[in-house]
Amino acid sequence: MIELGRLDINVEISLLSRYMAAPRIGHLTQLLHIFHYLHSHRCMELTFDPTKINVNESATLPHQRAKFKATAMRQLYPDSIDYLPANAPEALGKSVQLNAFVDVDLAGELTTRRSQTGIIVYGNMAPLVWLSKSQNTVESSTFGSEFVALRTLVEILIGLRYKLRMFGVPIDGPCNVFCDNEAVTKSSMNPDTTLKKNHISISFHQEREAVASGIMLVFY
Repeated sequence: MIELGRLDINVEISLLSRYMAAPRIGHLTQLLHIFHYLHSHRCMELTFDPTKINVNESATLPHQRAKFKATAMRQLYPDSIDYLPANAPEALGKSVQLNAFVDVDLAGELTTRRSQTGIIVYGNMAPLVWLSKSQNTVESSTFGSEFVALRTLVEILIGLRYKLRMFGVPIDGPCNVFCDNEAVTKSSMNPDTTLKKNHISISFHQEREAVASGIMLVFY
């Protein structure tokens, strides 16, 4: 049902799926709550809006300034490139603007204290990809957990951009990524930022390489 478009139960199903091997009565009760919610909201619809987002109105960092920062980032990562498939067909039709929203529920799982990653990617204003998944590591700060979520988003964007190009869909520049953590936004977009927490260095550099290669721009 989530794959078909019921985004509103994505988090709840992700949480209950952890107990499929040994469910308890309380888990069944919560599952019945979900079915009752679906029964009460049978006529919900997804809106596929072709309107493009004006980033200058939606974010604190102007779009032109963000592109300038991404150009400066290429000096740190000169080998980073946006992969263009050689056998892709000629792009036809109107271009598609990719927009993504990423957020984290820090230590939301009370048993293991792992954070929950939430991602939704839009083509213009039409939802294309959505994800709610528990992180594989325990992060003690929002800064670290947000970077882990951004790394997951980068992997999704690389695959999505490849698929769209193989379908012959023109992509309108980098994906506009919106994050609600100002420190993560600055660390991802400023070339002069240094990392003090080495345990998230892989995620840190992967996001910055994605910015340098033109895959995404991060906005607060």
